[in-house]
Amino acid sequence: MEFFRIKRDIPFMKHALVFNVVSFLTFAAAVFFLVTRGLNYSIEFTGGTVMEIEYDHAADVQHVRELIEPMGFGEIQVQKFGSSHDVMLRLPVRPGKKQTEVVDEVFAVLCKAETGQLQQKSYVSDKGEAVTKTVCVNAQAAEPLKLTRSEVVGPSVGAELAADAAKALAFTVLGIMVYLAFRFEWKFSVAGIIANLHDVVIILGFFAYFQWEFSLSVLAAVLAVLGYSVNESVVIFDRVREAFRKYRKLSTHEVIDHAITSTMSRTVITHGSTQLMVLSMLVFGGPTLKYFAVALTIGILFGIYSSVFVAAAIAMWLGVKREDLVKIAAKTEDPDDPNAGAVV
Repeated sequence: MEFFRIKRDIPFMKHALVFNVVSFLTFAAAVFFLVTRGLNYSIEFTGGTVMEIEYDHAADVQHVRELIEPMGFGEIQVQKFGSSHDVMLRLPVRPGKKQTEVVDEVFAVLCKAETGQLQQKSYVSDKGEAVTKTVCVNAQAAEPLKLTRSEVVGPSVGAELAADAAKALAFTVLGIMVYLAFRFEWKFSVAGIIANLHDVVIILGFFAYFQWEFSLSVLAAVLAVLGYSVNESVVIFDRVREAFRKYRKLSTHEVIDHAITSTMSRTVITHGSTQLMVLSMLVFGGPTLKYFAVALTIGILFGIYSSVFVAAAIAMWLGVKREDLVKIAAKTEDPDDPNAGAVV
């Protein structure tokens, strides 16, 4: 399926050096912001407080967020889980505050919003122990909301998650390199992985510059971009191999220009459809999906750019040629035979 077909090849590689200089400057800026500002890690990485609240009615997540944000915790996460009555809160560490104090403060604000007051309730647990629990009671002696769970996510857990995230990224990169080396040739493998890392670092650079929260969902988006970007590179590399087989008189840069031009319609359809879905998550997904969608949007846009102007150009500069991708027939063949040469 094609929306359009370009009859004359666009000379992308003619301007490859200019675009790669721009790409290098963008990459360097991203690295600079990562070093100087660093990432604004979420509580999954830094530690914090997790609270689960159960309402006696359908919970309004946006209203809950508006109540807690003025308390000055910084980046918080509020999301539904389980039924529509259950809300999970993730609060970053507040220096000088104990976890019990943070929980009591937040629970008091939420209780007051439901026209209730905090009271101490004593009861005997299943183990026969006397337990005192803080509850929210309204004028009708009912509990409009309950604190079902509260716990601390320690920084040691966050450090372990960060280490696991780095390992996941490293194994993904290694897997992509091995795949491209077997599927095509080592020059394409090097070019593809440089382009992929280019996309990842630029995404992280955006998050460092704007100090957007870097959470596990954003990490998932980064890993998704790795796979998404390499898919675009593979499509172009496939067309390069086909063009080498089909057009024996074209030079390497002409073959690459033809391969990129012939995939333009496919690129517009594929990336346009994906971007529409991601934009819908960004607009309608709420704060929970906001930065996940932002990371994917940046990754998709730079993924197209890197596949065309980074991966293809680096492969050309590394000296990829027809003999690297196409088996040459035996020398005993008739040199005047137009079908001699490539074994398809």
